[in-house]
Amino acid sequence: MRVYLVVVDETAEALVALRFAARRAADTGGAVHIVALVPRQDFNAFAGVQATIEAEARDRAEVLATSAAGALMSEMGRMPQIAVRVGDGEAVIRDYLAEHPEVAALVLGAASGGNPGPLVTHFSAHAGNLPCPVFLIPGGLTEDEIDRLS
Repeated sequence: MRVYLVVVDETAEALVALRFAARRAADTGGAVHIVALVPRQDFNAFAGVQATIEAEARDRAEVLATSAAGALMSEMGRMPQIAVRVGDGEAVIRDYLAEHPEVAALVLGAASGGNPGPLVTHFSAHAGNLPCPVFLIPGGLTEDEIDRLS
Protein backbone atom coordinates (compact mmCIF):
# COMPACT_ATOMS: atom_id res chain seq x y z
CA MET A 1 0.00 0.00 0.00
CA ARG A 2 1.28 3.44 -0.88
CA VAL A 3 1.50 5.82 2.04
CA TYR A 4 1.70 9.56 1.45
CA LEU A 5 3.17 11.67 4.27
CA VAL A 6 1.83 15.23 4.56
CA VAL A 7 3.05 17.89 6.95
CA VAL A 8 0.16 20.11 8.02
CA ASP A 9 0.19 23.56 9.50
CA GLU A 10 -2.08 26.59 9.29
CA THR A 11 -1.09 27.53 5.74
CA ALA A 12 -3.21 27.26 2.60
CA GLU A 13 -0.46 25.32 0.81
CA ALA A 14 -0.59 22.59 3.47
CA LEU A 15 -4.28 22.08 2.68
CA VAL A 16 -3.47 21.86 -1.03
CA ALA A 17 -0.82 19.21 -0.33
CA LEU A 18 -3.28 17.33 1.87
CA ARG A 19 -5.96 17.30 -0.84
CA PHE A 20 -3.44 16.10 -3.43
CA ALA A 21 -2.24 13.30 -1.13
CA ALA A 22 -5.81 12.28 -0.32
CA ARG A 23 -6.73 12.09 -4.00
CA ARG A 24 -3.60 10.08 -4.85
CA ALA A 25 -4.19 7.72 -1.94
CA ALA A 26 -7.84 7.22 -2.93
CA ASP A 27 -6.87 6.53 -6.56
CA THR A 28 -4.13 4.06 -5.64
CA GLY A 29 -5.75 2.33 -2.66
CA GLY A 30 -3.18 3.96 -0.42
CA ALA A 31 -3.19 5.81 2.87
CA VAL A 32 -2.21 9.19 4.23
CA HIS A 33 -0.11 9.94 7.29
CA ILE A 34 -0.39 13.44 8.72
CA VAL A 35 2.34 15.04 10.81
CA ALA A 36 1.60 18.27 12.66
CA LEU A 37 4.74 20.02 13.82
CA VAL A 38 5.10 21.82 17.12
CA PRO A 39 8.24 23.95 17.05
CA ARG A 40 10.37 23.98 20.18
CA GLN A 41 9.88 27.14 22.14
CA ASP A 42 12.97 29.25 22.86
CA PHE A 43 11.44 30.93 25.89
CA ASN A 44 13.17 29.51 28.99
CA ALA A 45 12.71 32.12 31.73
CA PHE A 46 10.21 30.16 33.81
CA ALA A 47 9.62 26.41 33.55
CA GLY A 48 5.88 26.76 34.23
CA VAL A 49 5.43 29.38 31.54
CA GLN A 50 7.53 27.31 29.13
CA ALA A 51 5.37 24.23 29.77
CA THR A 52 2.18 26.23 29.24
CA ILE A 53 3.42 27.68 25.95
CA GLU A 54 4.43 24.23 24.69
CA ALA A 55 1.12 22.69 25.81
CA GLU A 56 -0.85 25.40 23.98
CA ALA A 57 1.22 24.90 20.82
CA ARG A 58 0.68 21.13 21.02
CA ASP A 59 -3.08 21.62 21.52
CA ARG A 60 -3.24 23.88 18.43
CA ALA A 61 -1.32 21.29 16.39
CA GLU A 62 -3.62 18.48 17.58
CA VAL A 63 -6.73 20.47 16.65
CA LEU A 64 -5.22 21.26 13.26
CA ALA A 65 -4.31 17.62 12.59
CA THR A 66 -7.71 16.37 13.74
CA SER A 67 -9.47 18.89 11.52
CA ALA A 68 -7.31 17.85 8.57
CA ALA A 69 -8.04 14.20 9.32
CA GLY A 70 -11.77 14.89 9.31
CA ALA A 71 -11.53 16.57 5.92
CA LEU A 72 -9.49 13.65 4.67
CA MET A 73 -12.00 11.14 6.01
CA SER A 74 -14.79 12.83 4.05
CA GLU A 75 -12.60 13.04 0.93
CA MET A 76 -11.38 9.45 0.76
CA GLY A 77 -13.52 7.56 3.27
CA ARG A 78 -10.52 6.45 5.27
CA MET A 79 -9.04 7.85 8.46
CA PRO A 80 -5.40 8.91 8.15
CA GLN A 81 -2.73 8.17 10.70
CA ILE A 82 -2.00 11.29 12.76
CA ALA A 83 1.19 12.24 14.58
CA VAL A 84 1.91 15.44 16.48
CA ARG A 85 5.64 15.90 16.96
CA VAL A 86 7.67 18.52 18.81
CA GLY A 87 10.95 19.73 17.36
CA ASP A 88 12.76 21.04 14.33
CA GLY A 89 10.71 20.30 11.19
CA GLU A 90 13.53 18.80 9.14
CA ALA A 91 14.64 16.48 11.95
CA VAL A 92 11.08 15.45 12.81
CA ILE A 93 10.34 14.51 9.20
CA ARG A 94 13.61 12.60 8.78
CA ASP A 95 12.92 10.68 12.00
CA TYR A 96 9.35 9.95 10.90
CA LEU A 97 10.54 8.61 7.56
CA ALA A 98 13.10 6.41 9.31
CA GLU A 99 10.40 5.05 11.65
CA HIS A 100 7.91 4.47 8.82
CA PRO A 101 9.58 2.76 5.86
CA GLU A 102 6.13 2.22 4.33
CA VAL A 103 5.97 5.92 3.36
CA ALA A 104 6.10 6.05 -0.44
CA ALA A 105 6.23 9.84 -0.84
CA LEU A 106 6.64 13.03 1.17
CA VAL A 107 4.02 15.52 -0.05
CA LEU A 108 4.74 19.20 0.65
CA GLY A 109 2.83 22.30 -0.40
CA ALA A 110 4.90 25.17 -1.77
CA ALA A 111 3.75 28.71 -1.01
CA SER A 112 2.24 30.36 -4.07
CA GLY A 113 4.41 33.45 -3.81
CA GLY A 114 7.88 34.31 -2.58
CA ASN A 115 9.79 31.81 -0.48
CA PRO A 116 8.22 28.35 -0.95
CA GLY A 117 8.62 27.57 2.76
CA PRO A 118 11.39 26.17 4.96
CA LEU A 119 10.48 22.49 4.57
CA VAL A 120 10.13 22.76 0.79
CA THR A 121 13.46 24.58 0.58
CA HIS A 122 15.22 22.03 2.77
CA PHE A 123 13.79 18.83 1.32
CA SER A 124 14.06 19.91 -2.30
CA ALA A 125 17.76 20.59 -1.70
CA HIS A 126 18.25 17.26 0.08
CA ALA A 127 15.85 15.03 -1.86
CA GLY A 128 18.71 12.81 -3.03
CA ASN A 129 19.27 11.63 0.54
CA LEU A 130 15.68 10.66 1.31
CA PRO A 131 14.21 7.15 1.29
CA CYS A 132 11.26 8.28 -0.85
CA PRO A 133 10.37 10.86 -3.51
CA VAL A 134 9.25 14.37 -2.58
CA PHE A 135 6.12 15.71 -4.25
CA LEU A 136 6.08 19.52 -4.29
CA ILE A 137 2.55 20.74 -4.82
CA PRO A 138 2.07 24.38 -5.89
CA GLY A 139 0.07 26.13 -3.20
CA GLY A 140 -1.89 28.17 -5.70
CA LEU A 141 -3.68 25.21 -7.28
CA THR A 142 -7.46 25.17 -7.09
CA GLU A 143 -9.42 22.12 -5.99
CA ASP A 144 -10.40 21.43 -9.61
CA GLU A 145 -6.76 21.62 -10.72
CA ILE A 146 -5.70 19.24 -7.96
CA ASP A 147 -8.47 16.82 -8.89
CA ARG A 148 -7.42 16.95 -12.54
CA LEU A 149 -3.75 16.31 -11.69
CA SER A 150 -4.29 13.59 -9.14
